[in-house]
Amino acid sequence: MTQDQSDLGPDKTLLLVDDDEPFLRRLAKAMEKRGFEVETADSVAAGRAIATARPPAYAVIDLRLEDGNGLDVVEVLRERRVDARVVVLTGYGAIATAVAAVKIGATDYLSKPADANDITNALLATGDDMPPPPENPMSADRVRWEHIQRVFELCDRNVSETARRLSMHRRTLQRILAKRSPR
Repeated sequence: MTQDQSDLGPDKTLLLVDDDEPFLRRLAKAMEKRGFEVETADSVAAGRAIATARPPAYAVIDLRLEDGNGLDVVEVLRERRVDARVVVLTGYGAIATAVAAVKIGATDYLSKPADANDITNALLATGDDMPPPPENPMSADRVRWEHIQRVFELCDRNVSETARRLSMHRRTLQRILAKRSPR
């Protein structure tokens, strides 16, 4: 079930903030096809500038950007436009970050890889409507891999410390880290 363009309302402005250039271009095209007037930014600084100058009705913001945290853009957008619908995207899904994103004013929180339908449904969900579950949820192997990557990043990419925190043998962790991410 996909929301249609009539659900957008009169203001169709959408800000996309992500430092993954190919993903940003694909998502921008997909959202334009769905009736949004898309503006893109590839950094916290660019996202904050757009949110300040032309606060959009909708926003999809990546949590981790090269120059900082996407929640900084959410804060600026909330100050400028309280009715904006904001979805925070991240490749490192964690309950703590989801709570922080919602407290700061995000409407919803999605883990990557999220497709344009999931994002549109989250942006246009009203009131107590729960968006439908994703059509292609992450596999258990992918969730495990994401968790290991997140802990690895939190430990400043220190293999020994990560292995200790995950109660895993260091060599086992090294083998997992050397592999590509599962689908």
